[in-house]
This record gives sequence, structure tokens and C-alpha cells, in this order.
Amino acid sequence: MENSTEIVFFLQGLNDTKSNKYTYFVITLLVYLFTILVNVTLIVTIILNRMLHEPMFIFVCNLCVNGIFGVSTFYPKILEDLSSDVSVISYKACLAQMFGIYNYVFCEITTLAVMAYDRYIAICKPLNYHSIITPRKVVQLLIFTWLSSIIESIVVVGLVARLSLCRFNIEKLYCTAWAVVKLACVDTIVNNIYGSILMVCHVSEALVIFVSYVNIVKVSVRSPEDRSKFMQTCLPHLISLANFSVAVVFDIMYARYGSYTSLHALRNFMSLEYLLVPPILNPLIYGLKMNQIRQRIFRICSRKRDALK
Repeated sequence: MENSTEIVFFLQGLNDTKSNKYTYFVITLLVYLFTILVNVTLIVTIILNRMLHEPMFIFVCNLCVNGIFGVSTFYPKILEDLSSDVSVISYKACLAQMFGIYNYVFCEITTLAVMAYDRYIAICKPLNYHSIITPRKVVQLLIFTWLSSIIESIVVVGLVARLSLCRFNIEKLYCTAWAVVKLACVDTIVNNIYGSILMVCHVSEALVIFVSYVNIVKVSVRSPEDRSKFMQTCLPHLISLANFSVAVVFDIMYARYGSYTSLHALRNFMSLEYLLVPPILNPLIYGLKMNQIRQRIFRICSRKRDALK
């Protein structure tokens, strides 16, 4: 695309917040710092305690790392926009943000699928768990999660970068492929086909998760011990999955078929929900629900409190 370095996009999502920008800036900054804090706390807790070096906790740690990556692609830019009079983003910065957000989304859903697979083996095939979920398998699953997400995101950005644009107003708070594709003045059928392929792939992952949990529930009702294991390790995962899936599906469907002339507040909230809520919700529900993590965090906090006395 010629002269791409000279292109500037105008982000329209903050048009309704001009009178309260500084209030929103303070709230956004506090939420960002809190999100980083809770995720780093859980990551450090898992890393420093050898008792937590198990596949389930490693995948939780990966979820938190991805959460930090995801919010860091959004918050710095929105804080910059809230502190200025005009919300603009350069062409290259838009593509970079697009890559970061899509990589976060793809990595999140793939990590949740991997965690569902891990829980299925742990509950439905407990005797074979350590022979199936080996340290090598854990590393392979982590590499697959990040590598597949990065490749998918690179292709998304590459397909968008080849388009010639006729308009430069993005009707969102941040850059997405679909928002930029709408500005193109050339045929976008290749982008649409690739988007449909990605949708089929990740819906398939959702089906894998669904089938895994159907089998997990069948096994869990057999005994109080299995029900307890389900409530402690699987319920947080289901909450994370439901919250993330509903928000992503709403944003995709609204981007494709919704009207940009109505429901501004709802549109903005739902377009942000999958970026803002999971990175806060995941460390909180896993930290509070899983006994091993909760006990370790409380023990660390009590030691620090005693050291300050």
C-alpha cells in the first residue's frame, strides 16, 4: 500500500466522553494498574512455589501472562487518547495494536481449550494423567498456543495491510481488522474468507471445550470427591470461558451486522469487555477458588505483614 506511513486513523469511540475525559483517565489508569498487579501476583506466586509447578497452574500462569499482554496493547493507547483532545492513531501503530489484540484473543481461547483438555484428562482419566500430561506435553501445548496465535495474527494483519483505503474514521476505541476492512475501497473477499476460516477453527475449539465438559460433568456426579474437584478447578474455567465467549461473539456480530448509529454505550462496553474483564477476572477467580493458590497467596501476604511489624 502506497504512502501508508502518512495515513492517520481517527478513532470515534471517545466522542461521547469529551466532558469527562480526566475522570475516565484516572479510573482507566487505576484499573490498568490493578489488572497488572493481580496478574503479576498470581504469576509470581506460581513461579516461586514448587508445589504449584503442575500443568493446571502453569496453564493458569499462561492465561495471566496473556492477560498482561492483552491489556498492554489497549490501555496505554486509550490513556493517551483520554489525555489529548483528538483520538488518532498512525497506520503502523494501528496494525501493531491490531496484531496485539488478535494475538491476545486467539491465545486466550486456545489456552482455555488446552485447560479444558487438561481437566478432562485429570478427572476422566486420572490414572493416566501423569503419563499423558507430561512436562514435555505441557511445553508443546504452550508453544502451540503461542505459535498458532502469532501466525494467525500475522496473517490477519498482512491481509489488512494490502488493502487500499478510502476512509479513515474507525468507529471504535481501538483498531480491529473488521473496522479497517470496512474502510477499504477494494474487494475484501479474501479477508472475509480468512475471517470465516478463523471463526470455524475457534468455534471448533469451543466445541472441544463443550464436549470435554459434558464428559467431565458425567464423571463428576459420581462421587462427592469428584464434585469437589470439579467445583475447585473447573468452575473458574467455565466462568472465564463463558465471560470471554459471550463478549467476543457479541463484538463480532455487532461489528458485522450492528448499527453504529445507536446503542453507543452498549457497543463500547461490549467491545471492551473481552479486553478488560478477563484479565481481571481470571487471576481473581483462580486465586480465590483454587485452594493451593489461595493458601500460598495468603501465606506470602502474612509473611510480608509480619516482616513490616
